[in-house]
Amino acid sequence: MRTFEYAPALESRSIVTIGSEYGHFINGSFTKGRNHFPTLDPSTEEILSQIALGSVDEVDAAVDSARVAYESIWSKMSGRDRGKYLYRIARIMQERAREFAVLESLDNGKPIRESRDVDVPLAAAHFFYHAGWADKLDYAGLGDSPHPHGVAGQIIPWNFPLLMLSWKIAPALAAGNTVVLKPAETTSLTALLFAQVCQQAELPAGVVNIVTGNGQTGAALVNHPGIDKIAFTGSTEVGKAIARAIAPTSIKATLELGGKAANIVFDDAPIDECVEGIVNGIFFNQGHVCCAGSRLLLQENIADEVLAKLKVRMAKIRVGNPLDKNTDLGAINSQEQLNKIHELSNAGDAEGAERWSPECELPGRGYWFRPTIFTGVTQAHRIAQEEIFGPVLSVFTFRTPDEAIEKANNTPYGLSAGIWSEKGSKILWASQKLKAGVIWANTFNKFDPASPFGGYKESGWGREGGRHGLMAYLRGSEVGVENE
Repeated sequence: MRTFEYAPALESRSIVTIGSEYGHFINGSFTKGRNHFPTLDPSTEEILSQIALGSVDEVDAAVDSARVAYESIWSKMSGRDRGKYLYRIARIMQERAREFAVLESLDNGKPIRESRDVDVPLAAAHFFYHAGWADKLDYAGLGDSPHPHGVAGQIIPWNFPLLMLSWKIAPALAAGNTVVLKPAETTSLTALLFAQVCQQAELPAGVVNIVTGNGQTGAALVNHPGIDKIAFTGSTEVGKAIARAIAPTSIKATLELGGKAANIVFDDAPIDECVEGIVNGIFFNQGHVCCAGSRLLLQENIADEVLAKLKVRMAKIRVGNPLDKNTDLGAINSQEQLNKIHELSNAGDAEGAERWSPECELPGRGYWFRPTIFTGVTQAHRIAQEEIFGPVLSVFTFRTPDEAIEKANNTPYGLSAGIWSEKGSKILWASQKLKAGVIWANTFNKFDPASPFGGYKESGWGREGGRHGLMAYLRGSEVGVENE
């Protein structure tokens, strides 16, 4: 039998120009930067550029710039005029979509199909959506004439660099705040390209400032006395540290943290659709997704059939060059993250779970991990409780719906969940029992700017997206009216 093979379909790197060295973006201009560190292409380990390492002084300069812009320009501007800038940014992002997509895949390691079809369009959509809110803040739910907080400090992760930037900056600007944003250490390039978009859109100087760096740079931003609001997406450990740091202050915060989502498949579910949903739930973006469906709960009487079909489907996942349009699973973002995935996967082996991965040849250079499932997993296993943040799926079985809910909720996290069933009544019942902020029915990993996203327990505080996310960047105009 002849095996069908895909011919390479490489996206061109020439669409994007990468500078040899970058400084910070402060007060509408790029600075020189004092110290630098390399950013790599995780699929080849090639050094793409040198990124500025932000110091306390540079964070201070960015916050001062944001404060001046807030007090002199942005907070005084009408919502209608602020919205015009957001619309302009959104249109420029669409015009430069291919450039953003290639740069995101180079710097992050994700497949170009995902960057092109998911990350960049959604990022632009968040600016379009919040542009529409800019002159309608009276209807956000905080009374007439709500006010912005002031200067927002924002820290974003490496798994969706451009999309998380849009989640943070778009609502902040729509509400009338100015921004100091710190992108992730390993994925700063699309944030710096966005700074060029701000210049192209002629956004007033100081409204958006971008300071690159490591955890110490982020800590300097969190602890800066000139910050009025903190927005963070990342690990639960760092989120707890931020919460402790701001506890004695009046700083408002939204924290979108870790997850260990359950994907529940009942025996009346459409199995072929479920298999696609399972694959999308855990292998999308190499599993670098806080809401990934990393725990699969199968009703016992269909478990063997689902697993058999899932293995056939996983064998068709193409792992390789992120710039190849045929690639399904790209590179792991860093050596550090790859080490963590190996550590937790090895713990699964040591604790008696059964590992399975399809045969596939991995590139000789770069950071790679095969799509993997573990069966025979118990609730006590580390892979059942700790966030792996990689293409690794833990499989459980259950007999009754109540048992499924009990196992799904047996986690310190509460960010997302999936339910698969042909019965609407069962879906509604389960969704009321699950302790998760986002619940998908007969699908997984679907996002929309108008839909709030966030979790419970150790998955964070507050919501991002929609009216609820916008409220986090506003304070009520009347005494006693305040957002959470």
